[in-house]
Amino acid sequence: MGRRIYCLTLSYDGTRYRGWQRLPNAETVQGRVEAILSEIFAQPIEIDGSGRTDAGVHARMQVVSFEAEQLPIKKVLSQLRSLLPADIGAINLRYAPERFHARLSATEKTYTYHIHNSASPDVFMRKYRVQIVQRLDVELMRQAAQRLCGTHDFIAFCSNKHYKKSSVRTIKHIKIEESDENLTISMCADGFLYNMARILVGTLLEIGLGKREIDSIDEIFASKRRETAGETAPAKGLCLTEVRYEHTDFR
Repeated sequence: MGRRIYCLTLSYDGTRYRGWQRLPNAETVQGRVEAILSEIFAQPIEIDGSGRTDAGVHARMQVVSFEAEQLPIKKVLSQLRSLLPADIGAINLRYAPERFHARLSATEKTYTYHIHNSASPDVFMRKYRVQIVQRLDVELMRQAAQRLCGTHDFIAFCSNKHYKKSSVRTIKHIKIEESDENLTISMCADGFLYNMARILVGTLLEIGLGKREIDSIDEIFASKRRETAGETAPAKGLCLTEVRYEHTDFR
């Protein structure tokens, strides 16, 4: 029947994984999914994800592409769902256009960061929200977020000291929403550098806690040095929530 490009949508709880990317002698999401797909197709399968989430980061919508022999979609999806561990979910599986690539074809990604802003612990969501006891100045954080939006060189918000490709990205919006004692920071951009989302959040949190001024945002961009930006926020509060593509000619 020939070979096809597949588009697989996953969600996962990243708590026990060393991140998305395949690593030797480590439990990763990519490694686990590849092993199961290789079993289903009876051949080695390598997959490409839309983003390389860090250790402990979660995903509601991780898009994956891979090439393999054409098999019935419903059968493959059913096998995936039965073989994957409970903390990795196969949401959807489709045939994709010949040139589709989960990462290279993506036009927008949205990450969401969850904060529990209270001295009272949230026992049931402790793996997915970061607790901050001190009250945050949310309005000040919103003002700072606006300065981060637009097209900039985000190299100062990247943990990779040897990053050699273009570090210019466009943040389309950063929305900060409050619900009772919980805070959600949603960041949409055409792409994110290594640790960029968590460093953006760490910087906003320092502003919300009164540890830095809003004007420091301009200084960070001008410096192009990682040490001028905020701390890298803990991984467990971050979730890859949406990936968008210009063309979705899937079947």
